[in-house]
Amino acid sequence: MSEIVDEINRLHREVGARQVEAGEARTVLLRRTYDAEVADVWDAVTSPERLGRWFMPVSGELKLGGRYQLEGNAGGEILECVEPTRLRVSWLMGPDPGFSEVEVRLAPEGDGRTVFELEHVAVVPEEFWGQFGPGAVGVGWDMMFFGLRKHLAGGEITKEDAATWHTTPEGKEFITRWGEAWGAAYTASGADAEAVAATTAATIGFYTGT
Repeated sequence: MSEIVDEINRLHREVGARQVEAGEARTVLLRRTYDAEVADVWDAVTSPERLGRWFMPVSGELKLGGRYQLEGNAGGEILECVEPTRLRVSWLMGPDPGFSEVEVRLAPEGDGRTVFELEHVAVVPEEFWGQFGPGAVGVGWDMMFFGLRKHLAGGEITKEDAATWHTTPEGKEFITRWGEAWGAAYTASGADAEAVAATTAATIGFYTGT
């Protein structure tokens, strides 16, 4: 249990809002430090071969201005790419995705360590935000950060493991604590306690199937 708590606490989470051309956007920001060189982390998040080993298979024209598609998930355009420190893409799903962008920022921290920061900015339908709050997207990114840690440490995540992990006792424990951590970040942003409790419970239930 202490290992799970330590892993949860290694990641900083923030919830906010920002005005974009399409309207008022919600933001979630995640930050943690990895024991890996910046060049290695950059390669892990931009190499199609490596992405498929810890995140999702990706296809497309993976260069500035090109389009990408994650298997069974989001797709979009590569809007900015400054190797090895900054990547910004549109992050679109469904027939009417609206405005949604993800930006990754990397920075060296001491010898052989990298600060990895991810910010997701999206105009979210009020009914969806009211039901799930920031945890719906936040827990998904927590899973990504967790998978990247395993990959950088030499681990491998199979498609079978990824498909069933959320049903295991370990997976459910992580998801529950990630959901609670996003509830705490939502509270810190000034959200009402009742809304935080309801959206946290809904998020955990959605990911664990309970």
